[in-house]
Amino acid sequence: MGKHIALFISSLRKGGSERVLVNLAEYLVGQGWRVTMVTQYQGEVEYPLPEGVRRIFSEITQEETKRSRIGNFFARLKKLRGIWKKERPDVILSFIGKNNIMALLTSVFLGIPVAVSVRGEPKEEYASRPLRILSKTLFQKAAGVILQSERAKAFFPESVRKKAVVLKNPLNPDFVRQPFDGPREKEIVAVGRVDANKNHEMIIRAFAKTAERFPEYRLTIYGDGVLRKKLIKLSEELGLSERISLPGPVSDVADRIWRAGMFVLSSYSEGMPNTLLEAMCMGLPVISTDCSGGGAAELIRDNENGKLVAPGDVDGLAAAMEEYMEYPERASACGLAAAHLLESYRPEAVAHTWMVYLEGLMR
Repeated sequence: MGKHIALFISSLRKGGSERVLVNLAEYLVGQGWRVTMVTQYQGEVEYPLPEGVRRIFSEITQEETKRSRIGNFFARLKKLRGIWKKERPDVILSFIGKNNIMALLTSVFLGIPVAVSVRGEPKEEYASRPLRILSKTLFQKAAGVILQSERAKAFFPESVRKKAVVLKNPLNPDFVRQPFDGPREKEIVAVGRVDANKNHEMIIRAFAKTAERFPEYRLTIYGDGVLRKKLIKLSEELGLSERISLPGPVSDVADRIWRAGMFVLSSYSEGMPNTLLEAMCMGLPVISTDCSGGGAAELIRDNENGKLVAPGDVDGLAAAMEEYMEYPERASACGLAAAHLLESYRPEAVAHTWMVYLEGLMR
């Protein structure tokens, strides 16, 4: 029987981290591994599980619910530990925030190596003082610590930094394609959850500053979230509702953005932004905030294969957009330079790196 891995995450809702884990699960199954996906709950809109991956839910049922929050916390710990004891995986890989802490707490003395993966900026993923203390303490007991950027290591004590590694994200195969050859559409695109951190309002306000000078351009923001309706209203207030579209989540993102004139990421905080990486590998001209976490800055060489602006700098973003609009040959050159990243992020090669790393933890 092949190696057995348990992958642990809150749900499989459509986000960058969830997609990475599903892609990794598919690769490992293809390599003969037994893969068990452990999630707390089922989200409304999720990535489908690859064939051959078994799923277990770790959230306590109504019958298991206790009378107090403390009681429920310990009930969740007990249930998750029971899953590890029954499944006996060769290694556990946990993704994101509290899940990492739960995985380490519930696997004590079971003899199962645990790798924890911080997917964003650590100080944001562990924002409260108790979580910071727990992460910096418990991560010393992890078999492996996977980060998204070299900058993220500074958050942790030396004992954690010594075992921390930066592993690339395997690229979604949909984005493995040659750059679009021809005049690009006069469209600005963004992709991601529509929430405060992603700060799509910044893109809309920057677009508004360029709208009169470049009336042929439009803006499309793909994704759903709590601020989507608010941003639709903002577009109406700015008199740009006919040129700004927020169609919600779509399944064919790669096809929709491939011909776009530019891609914009406006987040305050990111680990390694998958949507930015995907756009660059397809050869899109990109503009990104130099968001905390450091991933965008590791991908972009400013004015060579993209543009970096300060988080929240609407005027800076508008100026970068206008330069791409006014000088499409510069935009095209940046996009073609960005496309060279594809050789470093091809799905098979990157997923193999993860597999080799996980095999090393088992030994």
